[in-house]
Amino acid sequence: MKCPTCDHPEDRVIDSRPLDSASVIRRRRLCLHCGKRYTTYERVEATPLMVVKSDNRREPFNRGKVREGLLRAFQKRPVTPDAVEKLVSEIEYELQDFALEVPSSEIGERILKKLYALDPVAYVRFASVYKKFSDLEDFLRELARLKKAHQKRAAKIIAA
Repeated sequence: MKCPTCDHPEDRVIDSRPLDSASVIRRRRLCLHCGKRYTTYERVEATPLMVVKSDNRREPFNRGKVREGLLRAFQKRPVTPDAVEKLVSEIEYELQDFALEVPSSEIGERILKKLYALDPVAYVRFASVYKKFSDLEDFLRELARLKKAHQKRAAKIIAA
């Protein structure tokens, strides 16, 4: 850090204090050349998570897009807006495992996994767009797979 008075590059930190819940640090410094004191503020620069699309385009992660996709899937379903917001937050939190970039397919798979456990109708709605169902057979295959999985789950519950 250069002294604002004499431009000397060497100083000593006299005091450090966190501000704003530790997202900003205030430092009092002493110039080793002229002896003047000055204050600096340090803030962590957040690097946005980039989403790598299937065509290799990159764009910043947008939780609004996740929310919109979920709202469409949950349309006319018994799910509260708070539950949707919680789901968006869970997905965003899980994506913190990725340092700088996350494939869009990973986001889609995580959403599908959560929808599968929460609401089968919303799952099929989201899957139809995400997996690009092109005809009725795609829907029927997914529904058959979903039905089979639910039957297995019900059989486990009855057996227990």
